[in-house]
Amino acid sequence: MGKVTGFLEYERQEEGYAPVAERLKTWKEFVIGLDEPKAKIQGARCMDCGTPFCNNGCPVNNVIPDWNDLVYRGDWKNAIAVLHSTNNFPEFTGRICPAPCEAACTLNVNGDAVGIKSLEHAIVDRAWAEGWIQPQPPKAKTGKKVAVVGSGPAGLAAAQQLARAGHEVTVFEKNHRVGGLLRYGIPDFKFEKSHIDRRVEQMKAEGVVFRTGVLVGALPKGSKVTNDAKETVSAEQLQAEFDAVVLAGGAEQSRDLPVPGRDLDGVHFAMEFLPQQNKVVAGDKVKGQIRADGKHVIVIGGGDTGSDCVGTSNRHGAASVTQFELMPMPPEQEDRPMTWPYWPTKLRTSSSHEEGCVREFAIATKEFVGAKGKLTGLKTVNVQWQGGKMVEVPGSEREWKADLVLLAMGFTNPVASVLEAFGVAKDARGNAAATTEAAGGYRTSVAKVFAAGDMRRGQSLVVWAIREGRQCARAVDEFLTGSSLLPR
Repeated sequence: MGKVTGFLEYERQEEGYAPVAERLKTWKEFVIGLDEPKAKIQGARCMDCGTPFCNNGCPVNNVIPDWNDLVYRGDWKNAIAVLHSTNNFPEFTGRICPAPCEAACTLNVNGDAVGIKSLEHAIVDRAWAEGWIQPQPPKAKTGKKVAVVGSGPAGLAAAQQLARAGHEVTVFEKNHRVGGLLRYGIPDFKFEKSHIDRRVEQMKAEGVVFRTGVLVGALPKGSKVTNDAKETVSAEQLQAEFDAVVLAGGAEQSRDLPVPGRDLDGVHFAMEFLPQQNKVVAGDKVKGQIRADGKHVIVIGGGDTGSDCVGTSNRHGAASVTQFELMPMPPEQEDRPMTWPYWPTKLRTSSSHEEGCVREFAIATKEFVGAKGKLTGLKTVNVQWQGGKMVEVPGSEREWKADLVLLAMGFTNPVASVLEAFGVAKDARGNAAATTEAAGGYRTSVAKVFAAGDMRRGQSLVVWAIREGRQCARAVDEFLTGSSLLPR
């Protein structure tokens, strides 16, 4: 694969970024992808390692060495064919996947992994530019009808696969634009929404019907979940009208922080803050938008959602941005021989952190404080692990100034009302109970109702959502026709 001695001759080729001062003025993507010469060098580094652990490190099992080699040889058209054989939307994963494949790369044992994600990005962007990505309508129709509830990556992958198998597919989305958390959770500076729109047009040409602004079931009263629905459809209606139903909504129930002062004005979930900005970028008018302009912002939660809040706050013009993480600061360099080929624990600094952010580790919020109902600050204490338990560090109490606090501590489960509307059994975490076994995989406890993505497995990565959507599509195809040619 690649050049036989390439991994000895060439260094890893990194994608570039626009300067911080420049990119903070816009909501556009700022990653500078690899040009053809750099991509060829990157592909040349893929060694003939015998057992390509990267394939298994990737949840969709991308055939990574093959398209690395094709890029090295300049055969870009076949590279996108190989990439599409396992991944419906490589322009999604090439931008926002954390690249577990690179952690599993054999070169990563004692050196720098092949830049697999950057090659994926380069391949799919070139394929769009060259016009190689075209609709693939089915040669024949089956006459079977499938409803897909949710238009995030799992729902889109399932819908596209099922439509290509010849089924009549209708996607139901409660918001008035397609994309789920891709659309409303990830800032445009990381992922411009034109990528979703382009795929939606492709899928429409393949026969997929999109019904937006349609809520399936009902949201709990006072729910903070993004919802633009102007129409409601019952679970009974879908079960009566369709031969199969795929539940592919996101895990949108945000983890809360029930400490004193939680009800103060100025404390918000990240998923109240981020979707509003995405709507504004899309040209929507948002009444009473939560803004960070001139405010001292504290983001509670050290993951990707927290990082997105940091980048958004800086673009608003926040006076300061601080990010809290409950866990201790991880090492800057992972212990590769101990963790490879698995995902390592190490300090990860995002592009948003580089734009301006103070990061605090091993810190817990004890109370939000305010005056006249408005947030003015919060109280914290440092924590440490002792005997397998987290304990407070005596004398480490501190009070912080804060005008805006964003809770970005992850998501607990899907909106329960959707599952309850169908009467689907739930697992201990509140997700739809459904196994992934080949026989009867992705089926719920309710006849002809399937579940995939975050709805089934809980909060996870976009690449896991695409995998589950594809596998669920095969299970549905087998259920409807008795067999399936769709890849599992």
